[in-house]
Amino acid sequence: MVPVTVFAGRKVAVFGLGGSGLASASALLAGGADVVGWDDSADVIAKATSAGIPTADLNELDWSRIAALVLAPGVPLTHPAPHWSAELARANGIEVIGDIELFCRERLARAPKAPFIAITGTNGKSTTTALTAHLLRWVGHDVQLGGNIGTAILSLAPPDDTRVHVIEVSSYQIDLAPTLDPSVGILLNVVEDHLERHGTLAHYAAVKERLVAGVQPDGLAVVGVDDDWSAAAADRLAGAGKKLARVSVRRQLPDGLFLEGTRIMRAAGGKAEAIADIGGIGSLRGVHNAQNAACATGAALALGLSPAAIQQGLLSFPCLAHRMEEIGHQGRVLFVNDSKATNADSAAQALACFSDIFWIAGGKPKTGGIGSLAGFFRRIRKAYLIGEAAPAFAAELDGRVPYVVAETLERATELAARDAGASQLQEPVVLLSPACASFDQYRNFEVRGDKFRELVRALPDVAEVKVMGAS
Repeated sequence: MVPVTVFAGRKVAVFGLGGSGLASASALLAGGADVVGWDDSADVIAKATSAGIPTADLNELDWSRIAALVLAPGVPLTHPAPHWSAELARANGIEVIGDIELFCRERLARAPKAPFIAITGTNGKSTTTALTAHLLRWVGHDVQLGGNIGTAILSLAPPDDTRVHVIEVSSYQIDLAPTLDPSVGILLNVVEDHLERHGTLAHYAAVKERLVAGVQPDGLAVVGVDDDWSAAAADRLAGAGKKLARVSVRRQLPDGLFLEGTRIMRAAGGKAEAIADIGGIGSLRGVHNAQNAACATGAALALGLSPAAIQQGLLSFPCLAHRMEEIGHQGRVLFVNDSKATNADSAAQALACFSDIFWIAGGKPKTGGIGSLAGFFRRIRKAYLIGEAAPAFAAELDGRVPYVVAETLERATELAARDAGASQLQEPVVLLSPACASFDQYRNFEVRGDKFRELVRALPDVAEVKVMGAS
């Protein structure tokens, strides 16, 4: 745990007592704060109370005595409307912050130079975070891995000059972290997502940019520049005098990191050197993973790793669950769990990796549908549509890709396995890459991916592949 001492002796309200909220309340209590927590769920309140967190209805507080409101990242801050607790705090002139902000303030007080790598982007955050942590652990660093990837940041060991925190940070968390100041900040990409939370793509992109804009003066901003929003952010950072490493997997750069074939190159002053080669690494398949690897390499170089160490670390990196996770083979058929692909852009990265795809898609639809994936339709031998999006996806595929409305993941897996196995194709792939959120049928994408893995393993004669993070 990171005891948060910066609010010692002051009263702090915490709303949202799920994982990160409970960790925040516990860390504040451990640091000497007077904490009061609350939630919209009576069951969650009861659980927090049994864990020793003081609780009370925030509507009944004397807000003149409150130093800050700590809001769980999933609680609406601005869109579609501010949560009532945030409105109460603002009406009383109280700052609204989150767990990442608590960590940043504690780090500033405790060990301001402690290595802190923060990673954000619409797609690829978790893989890049896990890969960066893996590279650093490979050479013996004490690495604390967490944030949006799983373990709440305040549940990790405290910041220390000899300890590296590698933290995945969502746009929701950035919104609640006004002094976010990593020593290395990574912005992978920005594409349309989470507009229900941020209102507009411009606002969403501006929130993402704040992570790299806040990098410490002697730190490094690593920015993927293959989309317009991130490229513009990199230009602004350069104009502000930030130390910057641009990353591209689509073109050669005179300065920064870029992909040449399967090699990650580092250029400076127009001269380039090879740092590592990702060719043949199954856990880093695809252009999107090349970007993830290049950005992780940028962070590793900033912390002093040699090209040789980076190469060995990349070679030993296992797949991350639900992100192009190779579950196993049934004869010639490969089964891939890409449940994390909750939007069309992310699904495009998976579709680009294979030629003969039996595609399981659908769920709770997002803005834009799958029209942007038309360029990949020729790779899809058949689609198996599930969830709320099935009728709309069927209309977009009609006359272009054979499909069946399977409705459920169970039925889709059964049909896709049968059809792929009966095909005469050399390397057929049953790919779950839904291009949708999971909330119509599953609590989250992890539960959806776990179910797919369970269904595949129940098929006859499946040779399993063990992966990082699989349950």
